[in-house]
Amino acid sequence: MAITLYNSASRKKEILRPLNKGEVGIYVCGVTVYDLCHIGHARSAIVFDVLVRYFRARGFKVTYVRNFTDVDDKIIERSKQVEEDTTTLAERYIHAFYEDMHALGVLDADIEPKATEHMDDIIDMVSRLVEKGFAYVVDHTVYFSVEKFKSYGQLSGRRLDEMVAGARIAVDEKKKNPMDFVLWKGAKPGEPKWKSPWGEGRPGWHIECSAMSCRYLGANFDIHGGGRDLIFPHHENERAQAMAANGVNFANYWVHNGFLTVESEKMSKSLGNFITIKDALRLYHPQELRLFLLSKHYRSPLDFSRSGLLEARSGLVRIYRTLQRLEEIVGPQKSASKGISTPFFSNGERDDFTSRFVHVMDDDLNSAGGLGLVFEKIRNINRLMDSSTPKKDIKSQLLQERKDFLDCGMTMGLLQEEPSKFLKEIAEAPSEISTEEIEIMIQERNQARKREDWAKADSIRSELSKQGIILEDGPEGTSWRLRIEE
Repeated sequence: MAITLYNSASRKKEILRPLNKGEVGIYVCGVTVYDLCHIGHARSAIVFDVLVRYFRARGFKVTYVRNFTDVDDKIIERSKQVEEDTTTLAERYIHAFYEDMHALGVLDADIEPKATEHMDDIIDMVSRLVEKGFAYVVDHTVYFSVEKFKSYGQLSGRRLDEMVAGARIAVDEKKKNPMDFVLWKGAKPGEPKWKSPWGEGRPGWHIECSAMSCRYLGANFDIHGGGRDLIFPHHENERAQAMAANGVNFANYWVHNGFLTVESEKMSKSLGNFITIKDALRLYHPQELRLFLLSKHYRSPLDFSRSGLLEARSGLVRIYRTLQRLEEIVGPQKSASKGISTPFFSNGERDDFTSRFVHVMDDDLNSAGGLGLVFEKIRNINRLMDSSTPKKDIKSQLLQERKDFLDCGMTMGLLQEEPSKFLKEIAEAPSEISTEEIEIMIQERNQARKREDWAKADSIRSELSKQGIILEDGPEGTSWRLRIEE
């Protein structure tokens, strides 16, 4: 099966056809380094980390570029607030970014350019836009003329006349059209500045990504990614200026991850629900966060909720307990690399599980479907270990089952810890109710039922229900799950 991706530009799924056979070039918009990263950043970073991992597992040579915006209005404003120069401020938050990403198991990109280190590329692209008549200069500031680029609005599906009519943009009498945007800003006192043909100044936000993506991937490359909130105006403007400057298509596929809310509300400091990655990691294990953020399709909206995180925790506990049981039968697993060093799924011979996993993931990176297969595999492995078949007769089968299972886990950056280490860490993780407490309460309820103390048994069930824990009694005993709020 061919890999398909949903292309935001065409608004449909398309078969991936790289420009160079067996190779994929990916550019993803990184963070503006003026503050700590929040969980919305975590979702985007993990989605594209999995995209890169999966392409490599499928045998592609991937060149992954993710930038840092280290000169920007927000950085300048924050530097004034904290009385720190912009370079020091940006470097401090770049360091914090790496701490967060490494904690979440996000691999470094192959190339991680900074805007301040690519002024020559930026100035060159702006110069070409001026020379070709797509940009104009007013008082040392350069604007892109959206009317000159006929397909402006195509990526976001907006018509220019409608955008102008509904524009909520601060009046700038220097612009020829209210939708025109800045390519180069004339210098202001006390702000970072560089020399240019139009006088000292600094780049606008959009131009840096066009210049850096073309610098490392070429004028026309395979995939451009980022959060859905970047489609307009950032990606629309990137596309316009790059295509106008180079005269060729820019990115062939535009991939965007969906929005993230917190307890069904948009994340906002004013609402008091703004959660940084560092804050989240104080409450939840990195693997919990990662599993939760992959639990829905990357294009779907996702609500960050306690019940969702507890569901991720209970799922991981089931998996690692199974891996611990496997160790007792077939021995410990080898320490795994954090990245993909050799392709897992590039050859034609696959067992039923890996074939199904590849089929699901090939369909627009369906991590939720992939995780569903992982949990199905866990159930099958437990049935095999619980069977009456002598363990020596199933050892080789279990070894292969574990390898296939962990290979799939690695493509999602999961299941690479030692089971005993993970279970110890999760037991020590702060929570309103732990998995161990749940198991103890279930045991107490079972004992009460044996004594026919139905009032006590019902009381325990009710208390767990208040915590979002649903008990299910069956022939094989009592199991539990979390009530997921829709």
